[in-house]
Amino acid sequence: MVKFCSGDFKPESVPPGTKHLDPLLTKASTSPPAQVPAKGLDDRLFYIYTSGTTGMPKAAIVVHSRYYRIAAFGYYAYRMTPNDIIYNCLPLYHSAGNIMGAGQCVIHGLTVVIRKKFSASRFWDDCVKYKCTIIQYIGEICRYLLNQPVREAEKHHQVRLAIGNGLRPTIWEDFTQRFQIKQIGEFYGATECNCSIANLDGKVGACGFNSRILPNVYPIRLVKVNEDTMELIRKENGLCITCRPGEPGLLVGRINQEDPLRRFDGYVNENATNKKIAYNVFQKGDQAYLSGDVLVMDELGYMYFKDRSGDTFRWRGENVSTTEVEGILSHILSKTDVAVYGVEVPGVEGKAGMAAIADPEARLDPNVLYLEMQKVLPPYARPIFLRLLPQVDTTGTFKIQKTRLQRESYNPHQTSDRLYFLDVKLGKYLPVDECVFERLQAGKVSL
Repeated sequence: MVKFCSGDFKPESVPPGTKHLDPLLTKASTSPPAQVPAKGLDDRLFYIYTSGTTGMPKAAIVVHSRYYRIAAFGYYAYRMTPNDIIYNCLPLYHSAGNIMGAGQCVIHGLTVVIRKKFSASRFWDDCVKYKCTIIQYIGEICRYLLNQPVREAEKHHQVRLAIGNGLRPTIWEDFTQRFQIKQIGEFYGATECNCSIANLDGKVGACGFNSRILPNVYPIRLVKVNEDTMELIRKENGLCITCRPGEPGLLVGRINQEDPLRRFDGYVNENATNKKIAYNVFQKGDQAYLSGDVLVMDELGYMYFKDRSGDTFRWRGENVSTTEVEGILSHILSKTDVAVYGVEVPGVEGKAGMAAIADPEARLDPNVLYLEMQKVLPPYARPIFLRLLPQVDTTGTFKIQKTRLQRESYNPHQTSDRLYFLDVKLGKYLPVDECVFERLQAGKVSL
């Protein structure tokens, strides 16, 4: 593998094993290639590793047509122009920064300002300095920006459009109003998926749209699943059941390898690829891509992100959405990082809710928080356990990472963080020490 660098590098500062790209470009021919390669749009371009939010990252295959489709989708869907300047502070090893962002320069000739690492404190200063008209966000970036003190630069930028995914509905309007962003280009689509959707008209909270009048124009569906196991629920004839408006369902897309929009190239690992394909979904003999994400469609066809596979758990006979509880708790705590997940308690049916909350200065009073919870969360959705820690783990794409937290659960032997459990009879949170943990494990504590 050859590495290249570009920009204001002096010859002596170029890292070992790296070539400076600028002199090579200066010497390169400006004439188009004499021959078109024998292979083209279906060739593998590179691999992009998934973020690993729900497990180990997987190498997703990106072919040339997929790269072009993602970049073109953003350009035409959100009416970009060659005069736009995009501010891109996302990691270039994922598709949002690499394809949706830098791809606008490669495919459409836009200017793309690339910052090596996201900085909430420098974000708007950079946008003003480089006269950016479009910004990119992903995961929790918008919440981090809202959590910053008001600064002069946020009033003097020229940004008209913010594109990305992961803007929580609870902060959507706060973000657009404070920073005076005219359009939010929220979209849904994993690197490898064939069922991308987009919010084109700024419908608050929606991650996309699909016509209910002409649903077969774009063959994606929300289908019923068992939300505990994520198994597809099927009719007597073996086909899947399409969800009605308001019913949560798994987003799936019909696979057609002959159609660049419908193909699924999968992963380098064949077993990982096979796990994402279902058969006999729309009709006998067909194949469909399983997104792993649960969405809800309204009467008009707008879709709203609900949960990623594994992010719903059952407690007291009710389904609890971790993303909804996270959004509410984060709002109560002034945009603080919160991870919510279900944990098993011996002898208790279902999973108890647990919230890991960033509390770097150890100032949070769990019982003051509980008083606020009672106003906005039903009893079954209030976390039974709390973990107060210096910071919550995030992936490289600013998504909350729960794998380690869920594994360590409420075990004081696994962490030195402050742990609490909700004593429902007393109506307050009590510390979890080794003695309390043993009693919980023995089923001697009433939850």
